[in-house]
Amino acid sequence: MSTPGIDPATRTEIEAAVYRKMIEHLRKYPEVQNIDLMNLAYFCRNCFSKWYRSAAGERGIDIDYDQAREIVYGMSYAEYKDKYSKEATPEQLAAFEEAKLKATE
Repeated sequence: MSTPGIDPATRTEIEAAVYRKMIEHLRKYPEVQNIDLMNLAYFCRNCFSKWYRSAAGERGIDIDYDQAREIVYGMSYAEYKDKYSKEATPEQLAAFEEAKLKATE
């Protein structure tokens, strides 16, 4: 997609800044559970991790899933789960099964 008046390099810089802001926002609000993000928006922090890993791989950079998660979460996934994750309710799990069908990778 072309943006009038914005060259490709500047567009990339803007998009990178938006990505960093989104990650900062997700880190600031860990009470927003991944399952809620998935159920409402069909993506979550783990999706960002997968997308990060994929984009790195496309550029010849080998990052494993755990490394990508640490980049997105700002800590190890195990530490994040211990600090912030809550048990999903049956309703959340049922909605998640539907949301998985709509989620993109």
